[in-house]
Amino acid sequence: MAVLLRLCHCNRRTGCKMELPGVAVWMFVSLCASVAGYPNGKVREACTNMIPCHGGSPQLSPEHSITVNGTEFKPGDSIEVRLSGPDFEGFFIQARDAGHLDSPAVGSFVLADRRHSQLLTCGRTKNSAVSHTSKAKKKDIKVYWIAPGDAPKNVQFLATVVKKYRIFWVKIPGPIVSQPDVLSPTPPLHATSEAMSTSHPVSYISKPFSASGCGIMKFCIRNPTNCDPGSASCFFLSFQQEESSVFIEMSGPSEGYLALAFSHDQWMGGDDAYLCVNEDHRVHVSTAHLKERSHPLLDSENALEDVSWRLADGVLQCSFRRSIHVPAYTGRFNLDTSYYIFLADGEASEGGLIHKHRRQPLVTNGLYNVTGPPQDIGGSRAPRLIKAHGALMFVAWITTVSIGVIVARFFKPVWSHSFLLGKELWFQVHRMLMLTTVMLTSISFVLPFVYRGGWSHQAGFHPYLGCAVMALTIFQPLMAGFRPSRHAPRRQLFNWFHWSTGTTARILAVVTMFLGMDLPALDLPDPWDTYAMIGFVAWHVGTDVLLEIHSYCLIRKVEVIEDDRVQILQSLTSAEAEGHLFKQIVLTIYICGNIVFLVAFLIAINQV
Repeated sequence: MAVLLRLCHCNRRTGCKMELPGVAVWMFVSLCASVAGYPNGKVREACTNMIPCHGGSPQLSPEHSITVNGTEFKPGDSIEVRLSGPDFEGFFIQARDAGHLDSPAVGSFVLADRRHSQLLTCGRTKNSAVSHTSKAKKKDIKVYWIAPGDAPKNVQFLATVVKKYRIFWVKIPGPIVSQPDVLSPTPPLHATSEAMSTSHPVSYISKPFSASGCGIMKFCIRNPTNCDPGSASCFFLSFQQEESSVFIEMSGPSEGYLALAFSHDQWMGGDDAYLCVNEDHRVHVSTAHLKERSHPLLDSENALEDVSWRLADGVLQCSFRRSIHVPAYTGRFNLDTSYYIFLADGEASEGGLIHKHRRQPLVTNGLYNVTGPPQDIGGSRAPRLIKAHGALMFVAWITTVSIGVIVARFFKPVWSHSFLLGKELWFQVHRMLMLTTVMLTSISFVLPFVYRGGWSHQAGFHPYLGCAVMALTIFQPLMAGFRPSRHAPRRQLFNWFHWSTGTTARILAVVTMFLGMDLPALDLPDPWDTYAMIGFVAWHVGTDVLLEIHSYCLIRKVEVIEDDRVQILQSLTSAEAEGHLFKQIVLTIYICGNIVFLVAFLIAINQV
């Protein structure tokens, strides 16, 4: 479990106000940036309200207590402050004016144990707060508070403590210490509840959602297209306008979480999100903001109504209602505008802590207004540029390069007396196919950089191997441009380099395609994609071996019976030419097989 308190900026009116970037990168779901999202405890965002942005409500009866070794202080005095109780993972301690607990932190702290606690600077006061250093469980924290020269007459210590992701207390009140001859006010009896969510009744959904009314009464998104939301493989979203609100249904095969987001672009970041999370066989529904490639920031105020859920047969379902128009300060989007719509799924651990989705979210292909005319649409988990990247690479390395190699290797003697544009036919066919491979690979190589806006650090070895393939693809025709004449002494050396470079490129290309097929941005169906690629490799190697055996048999056939006498064949070329019909049949079958593999991959790419 990542550590503790998800804390965000707050103001008097909203509780939490997210600082969203102007241009953000969409990468759906991880965990909220908080004390729970910061294992290192550097949570300066907590300085104002001490509220963990976990969604849900804080506990009202604290299990932990704050004690001090004195009740009076003078400027410059040191007071021992101790936070103790059952095991907890994260904490945040401050001292504030007891008469104005919303005021900035007062004084500074000195650490007693640097292994479990660290100093933070809130506002202009250095070392004015203390937090955890790791998610390690702890029972007792001791620090020293140094009274400032301008301290108020009464100072109270406050602590926010997180036991688990959904179990936390906000502003646990500690003792009040006072300057001499000042009457101490009566402290509050329980932790403050300013972070408490607006609670609404939650009910249980008795049966699966229905797609009836999709495109007629409600706006629906289904994947696969036209699937039944009651099935174990259907991802389903529906939006039905009811006066000034929208009723939303979300369903999909997940035992962890489902997450819906509205976005101004097809990237995650700066988005309005809604999460349905399985927490110990109960589903918690909350609102959140997506901030760049980081964990969603869960809101401490939940404006959803009519919340219901169902978890059965591996399918998670939840529904809720929200207003079409919401105040600007909430950070929520109005629903009478067009957005890209995302639906992601992933795993959740104990306490409802969600993890990054393993595959690309389902994203609509365009901007849609869910309060506009009802539609019944689908979506795609792979961006179009990535689909084009995969398709072009498959065309290049499954068809053009493979056929070009077979032609150059085995069809020189077959087409040695056929010419095209003044060159031997086999050479022209080989050159045309290889130049086509260079063109397709070059175009395909650029597309992921256009999509990502730079280098992808999430794709493992795939981009590195892709760059190596691209370099070899460019080097091969450049080297061919300096090919020595047929009978030149260096021709044999050239042939060896030409063959080894091409073979290395083909091997690396196949490995790169193997790795790329399972990346989240494409993620072809498993295990079909692996078996299909293995089948293609076997098909190509089998054809190559068959033609090699055929050529070997022709070489060994040095005798023919003609009029009861032995005739020695004069050359290897003439011997190989005898099998040209067989080779042409094999080539035709090979090309048809390659096309079958290519079409299968292209269909799979189109369906993701």
